[in-house]
Amino acid sequence: MSLKKSIILIIIILLIDQISKIYIKTHFALNESVEVFSWFKIYFIENDGMAWGTKISDFVSFISDRTAKVALTIFRIVAIIGIGYWLYDVTKKQSSKILIIAITLIFSGALGNIIDSVFYGVLFDHSFNQVATFLPATSGYDSLLHGRVVDMLYFPLFEIDLPQWLPFYGGKRFNFFEPVFNVADMAISTGFIMLIVFNKKAFAKK
Repeated sequence: MSLKKSIILIIIILLIDQISKIYIKTHFALNESVEVFSWFKIYFIENDGMAWGTKISDFVSFISDRTAKVALTIFRIVAIIGIGYWLYDVTKKQSSKILIIAITLIFSGALGNIIDSVFYGVLFDHSFNQVATFLPATSGYDSLLHGRVVDMLYFPLFEIDLPQWLPFYGGKRFNFFEPVFNVADMAISTGFIMLIVFNKKAFAKK
């Protein structure tokens, strides 16, 4: 797979990701949802930049959310530069097609979420109890590097009550699948799954 085809795939994924996010942001208030099927909902939430609806505060408690947010965004920018170089290198060496596609998906998804983290705070006003405006006349809801990632895909396939004897979670209500995510998250996850499942083919030696 050539670098040109990888770039085309990146552009397609980015367009789908960003168009879906901009549509949700400009048509839904925060936490608003629409049931498409009983097992699938469009549910608008925002997070600080971690995947699958998770928040920085869920993992980091010793520094402020804003400081952690900037640190995470900078780390992801550095990481995506490395992934971009890796993609360039494997296409130049004409490595396995599976490897190239997987890296392309990971790069596309990471870039899609970085766009939210870096720019959305400036490009939109807030979504609390209102539908946000793109390029508002006043300032956006936050500064550069402090944007929140837009998630909207929610698949509550089923719910069960966990048995009382189960350690830690006994007696609690379990919802599968609980995380809310976006197209970029799907691309990243698909890329990693491909690397794991097709590991031998991806890293095959000629």
